[in-house]
Amino acid sequence: MSSNFVTADEIRDRFASAMSAMYQAEVPQYGTLLSLVEQVNRQTLEADPALAKRLEASGEHARLGVERHGAIRVGTAEELATLRRLFAVMGMFPVGYYDLSEAGVPVHSTAFRPVTDEALARNPFRLFTSLLRLELIEDVELRTLASEILAKRDIFTPGVRELIATCEQQGGLTEDQAKRFVAEALETFRWHQDATVDRATYERLHSAHRLIADVVCFRGPHINHLTPRTLDIDEAQRRMPEHGMTPKAVIEGPPRRACPILLRQTSFKALEETTRFVGDAEGSHTARFGEIEQRGVALTPKGRALYDRLLGEARKATQGLDNAAHQARLAEIFADFPDDETTLRREGLAYFVYRALDELDSDASVEAQIAAGKVVAEPLTYEDFLPVSAAGIFQSNLGGEESAVGQGNANRDAFEAALGASVRDELELYARREHESLAALGLKR
Repeated sequence: MSSNFVTADEIRDRFASAMSAMYQAEVPQYGTLLSLVEQVNRQTLEADPALAKRLEASGEHARLGVERHGAIRVGTAEELATLRRLFAVMGMFPVGYYDLSEAGVPVHSTAFRPVTDEALARNPFRLFTSLLRLELIEDVELRTLASEILAKRDIFTPGVRELIATCEQQGGLTEDQAKRFVAEALETFRWHQDATVDRATYERLHSAHRLIADVVCFRGPHINHLTPRTLDIDEAQRRMPEHGMTPKAVIEGPPRRACPILLRQTSFKALEETTRFVGDAEGSHTARFGEIEQRGVALTPKGRALYDRLLGEARKATQGLDNAAHQARLAEIFADFPDDETTLRREGLAYFVYRALDELDSDASVEAQIAAGKVVAEPLTYEDFLPVSAAGIFQSNLGGEESAVGQGNANRDAFEAALGASVRDELELYARREHESLAALGLKR
């Protein structure tokens, strides 16, 4: 790549910052959320110097303050495929396939994110991107109407289309081009108060599913949340009402643990926003909300199978409980999941990366080197998402009502055909990072 080009990591960092500033201007409560999370994180680190030291050594501390993920929803294959090209300019690639239709949410999704250690350390910005599944709308006439409305819109500016093509042709963007790209790309995700349909059409689509109305009836896929990362989601949830935010009923994901695993998420309820419809009718639309996440270690296939089994038990046992009771029951069920790093590592339940602290003994095993203090095993942060949790967040901010859409099966092939590429397997990425860290030390598991 030419030295005159701005790196993809730098463009991503600028875009993430611009997106955060835009969303804070559109949803002032998001700024309150950022302040709350910063306060909780600072106090957590002050109370736990060992955690602070570990995060500093692993590079996690440097990315904590800038870390965000967002979520958008698009309506057509062309929109999804162009987003793939747009995100590639920023070094973000589709990782993982998520089927949310099993929970009655008519979308399937991927996460565009950086994939290398260096890129993740620079800025781990992720966009959870969902494609509307029109085939799950049971009303054929309504399905046709939605398709016709989507076919008339273009969610990208001419400028960003031109700059995507320029980047692909010349292998990067110059400083001036990168500045224009960030500004032009941001327009795709901006909130527009004016709907593209009349009130009656909006109501018909809304009655089928709120998410369908959200995707179909507006000029583009307005960012519907941006998510900062906290080190103590339970404390953040507890404090949200003190800051004027109404949290969702329960925290999604695994329970509080000494060794956090995967991902825990919560949010404040979606805002009711004034909307103008074609024909000058005025109403309201509810879609955008604030979310918080707490990330733990990535699990191996063996660990994920255990997690999924326990979560299945917990979902039946926690129905209708408030958050305190939900978390208590969840903790009881997850007592069967080891909660110390040594056991997680030795039983092959989680992924780790390995660093040398001293000269290694070429004849000793990994475990012996760790015991001797020559090697440290650091939990590999889970960079991805959980379909059950994502659906829970979506539903809590879409009213949670029964939907008039079919609960279809996963269709990864159709999603990848729309995307124009294969999605990367997140477990393979974690396994490779673990393997490469061992190989760099001349060690094997």
